[in-house]
Parts: sequence; structure tokens; C-alpha cells
Amino acid sequence: MFNSLTGTITGKSQNTVSIDTHGIEWILTVPGSSLDALPRVGEEGRIFTYLVHSQDIMSLYGFASDEERALFFDLLKVDGIGPKAAVKILTNIAGSDLVSALDKGDVSVLERIPGIGKKTAAKMLLALKGKLTIPGAPDTRRVSANPFEAVVASLVSMGYERKICEGAVVDSVSALSKTDGWDAKKQTEKEDAVFRRALTELAQ
Repeated sequence: MFNSLTGTITGKSQNTVSIDTHGIEWILTVPGSSLDALPRVGEEGRIFTYLVHSQDIMSLYGFASDEERALFFDLLKVDGIGPKAAVKILTNIAGSDLVSALDKGDVSVLERIPGIGKKTAAKMLLALKGKLTIPGAPDTRRVSANPFEAVVASLVSMGYERKICEGAVVDSVSALSKTDGWDAKKQTEKEDAVFRRALTELAQ
């Protein structure tokens, strides 16, 4: 797998950039944020890459930083989100805002991303809540008197009644606290487990 390409930026257009490396010119699909962050045409630059080979087509995706590529990889873990959709998401929302929205369970922010409806937003929360991080960024998770208030808030934002959500969270915490290794888990791991179990209960 290619890790990165270093050379002269030879062209930029909407969501694509070309780079010359020792006489070989590459065309890569990039998020809008990377397009803005990369050097200007004619300047030297480095592009972090991801190669997709499907059937008879090979596509090369590029990113201005390894951190943005990591977010791209995380988005690919969500059922229904492929490389093109992941690039579109990163084009329409800053990485830090995406991390914040998922961490807080803010469905409304996710639904404002073009092409992301309630169903996909819910899948993103289920797969990535509390797991997206940007290296070097401060931890912005909220501290509450109720250690699982963030889980309740996330479920409420998905359209469920607060009292029902609180009951589902209480039941989930009660059941999970009896499992082996629960006390040794980090708070974020506990929240993720409670969120998944409560959401499953509410969806029944």
C-alpha cells in the first residue's frame, strides 16, 4: 500500500489534485479541506494516500495530513459509507467538528451533512461514538454529575423520550456492571457499551 507521495503539485480542481513524483504524475481524489491545506500549484508537497482497487478500477485518495486520513479510515467502518461518501463527509465538515458531534451524540449536526440522513447518522453514532480522535487535540468530553448523561442525551437526540432513555440506560448499566471486567473499563468504554445496549433495547 502507498503511504504517501512527495513531489510537485501540478494541478488542483474540485476534489482532485495532481502531483508529479520524478516524472510520474498522479491524480488523487481529496476532501475539500485537504485541497485547501495542500501547497499551491508549482510547490513541493506531501500527500498521504489510500489506494482502492475494486473490480477493474483503481482509485487513489489523498489527504493533507495523516490525521485526516485516520478519520477517513474510521468513516469506512460505518456500514453504507464507502470512500466517495467518506470524502464527501470530510469535505462538508471539519474533522474537529465531526469528532465533537459524534462524541456528544449530536445527530442534528450529522444530519446537516449532505447525503447523511437519520439512518446513516444513527449508524455513525453506533459505530464511532467516542472513538474518533485527532492526535494532539484536547479531550472535549463533558463531565456530568450523571456519568452516563452523555449517553442519555445522545439517545434523546435520536428522537426517543427522555424518561424512556433514562430507564434504558439504567437497565443497561445494571446489567453490564455485573459482567467481568466492567470496573476495569475506562469511562468512554463504559459509555460506548451502555449506548449500544440501550439503543438495542429501545429499537425493539
